[in-house]
Amino acid sequence: MKVIAGLGNPGQKYAQTRHNIGFMVINELAKRFKINSSYKFDGLIGDFFLGSEKVIIFQPLQYMNKSGQPIYKLLDYFNIESENLLVIHDDLDLDLGKIKFKQNGSSGGHNGIKSIINNLGTKEFKRLKIGIGRPPENVPVPDFVLTTFKSESKKIAEQTVAKAASAVELMLKEDIMKAMNKYNG
Repeated sequence: MKVIAGLGNPGQKYAQTRHNIGFMVINELAKRFKINSSYKFDGLIGDFFLGSEKVIIFQPLQYMNKSGQPIYKLLDYFNIESENLLVIHDDLDLDLGKIKFKQNGSSGGHNGIKSIINNLGTKEFKRLKIGIGRPPENVPVPDFVLTTFKSESKKIAEQTVAKAASAVELMLKEDIMKAMNKYNG
């Protein structure tokens, strides 16, 4: 069993913000696989089968810096090892339109990833980082990540969400190395 968790903040106020691009990818996967989600483990959960393997998609509905609690509850309930978790999240250090798989590692300053590492007690889980770019000079990072995509950047974000969902599909059908080779860089 695999878990694909997209990070974001709950509520309509944050729905289309840069910080919620992980939720957007989960929504795209739910549309592609015709998944109906329900509320459980403090989040929205749905599943589908790819071949004989069950894949759970999940959106923790706690604020970003508390994302680890619902993810821990989910993994613990189904007795899923952290190596079978892929977390999709925004990344300031990647240009808008870029995506990058990572096998494990530090949080890179991302509060959602910090929360997951703290709750799981390990850095051993996969990530798919979605580039949102850096803020303009006069805009603080916390304000920037809570802005919505506008005009050209909105179009790029929509294309990136579709590309990220395809990347997740490739990772599930093949493995992370094939997905890394195709989509990283």
